[in-house]
Amino acid sequence: MSENSKVKVDVKSDPPAEPDQDMENVEDAAETASGDANGDLEIKIEAAEAEAKVSHDRFLRVSAEFENYKKRTRREVDDFRKYANEALLKDLLSVVDNLERAVESSSEQCEHGQLLKGVDLTLKEILKVFEKFQVKPIEALEREFDPAVHQAVLQEPSDGYAENTVIREFQKGYTIHDRLLRPAMVVVSKAAAGPGDGSGTDGSDQKNES
Repeated sequence: MSENSKVKVDVKSDPPAEPDQDMENVEDAAETASGDANGDLEIKIEAAEAEAKVSHDRFLRVSAEFENYKKRTRREVDDFRKYANEALLKDLLSVVDNLERAVESSSEQCEHGQLLKGVDLTLKEILKVFEKFQVKPIEALEREFDPAVHQAVLQEPSDGYAENTVIREFQKGYTIHDRLLRPAMVVVSKAAAGPGDGSGTDGSDQKNES
C-alpha cells in the first residue's frame, strides 16, 4: 500500500438519547422527591396534631383544676363570713343562760321592778344579735330525741310521753347557720315499769302470810 492510501477506521459511538426517555427519568425523580416530601410532611402533621392534643388535654385539666380552686376558695370565704364570730357567740350563750334564769326567777317571785325590766331588755338585745348572725335555739321539748342536736343527761320513766321523747330541758341548744353551736342538754323519757314488775316479792309474802 502506498502512503497516500486512505485507511478507513470505523468508530462506533452510542446513539444519542431519545428526548422522551430523558423526560421520563426527570419525572420519576420528581415523583420520588415529591413522595419523600409528602411523607415528611405527613409525619410533621401527625407530630403537630399529637402535640396539639397533649396541649389541649393539659389546658382542659388546668382549667378544671382552676375552677375547682375558685369554688373551694369561694366556699371557704363564705364559711369564714358565716362562722367568723362563732367563738364569741358561743361564749355569749352562758350570759344568755344566766339572764334567762334571772328573768324566770324574778317572774316566779312576782318581782316586776326596774331591775327585772333591765335584765329582760338586755336579754332581748342579745337575742337580736343572735338573730343577726343566724344563731337560733334548738327545739327540744316534747320532740323526739335527736343525738345530732340533743345531749341526754338523764332518762326517766314516763307514762305521758312516748319512749325516747325529750321531757325536760336543762340547757338550751343553739345552731349557727347550719352548724351546731351547742347541743341541748335534756332529759329523755323511757318506758315506764310494767304493773307486774317488782310484784313477785309481794305476792310471795302474801302467800307466806296466808
